Amino acid sequence: MGEELRRIRAVAEYQFGHGAGLALFPVDVRIVRSRNTGRIRHIYLGSTLLATFRPNDGVFTLTIAAAKRLASLISDLAYTVTVREEVAEFISKGKNVFAKHVLSAGEKIRPGDEVIVIAEKAGVVGVGKALLLGDEMKAFKIGVAVKTRRGAETDA
Repeated sequence: MGEELRRIRAVAEYQFGHGAGLALFPVDVRIVRSRNTGRIRHIYLGSTLLATFRPNDGVFTLTIAAAKRLASLISDLAYTVTVREEVAEFISKGKNVFAKHVLSAGEKIRPGDEVIVIAEKAGVVGVGKALLLGDEMKAFKIGVAVKTRRGAETDA
């Protein structure tokens, strides 16, 4: 388990920045492997799914529980997109994030990156895949900035 834990923490560090591995995956996580390939597939904390490992590109997709954990434990998380409060409810239901609603976005965000969508008062409202650079999300007034994979209300 020690080598696997080091590996998934290293992937989280690469994907989300310094401190993310330890914050996301404490020592008591449970790693579930694919029955067909034997590769790491899911990571749980207790009975809560935190992340799914995508074998095609070797990165994690996060659940809302994992996003909340990262956002609460790392103050300067680079892969966040902050949206207007008035659209928080729609995004929490799984709707996509449009560029015109983005207040701020991490400078390191590139298209394809897994990002955490945050509303100032509501906190984490979703997770998804960035479709634009972080700077473009702030500059553009039309188009989808983040394809929401999970909304806070839909990720039970």
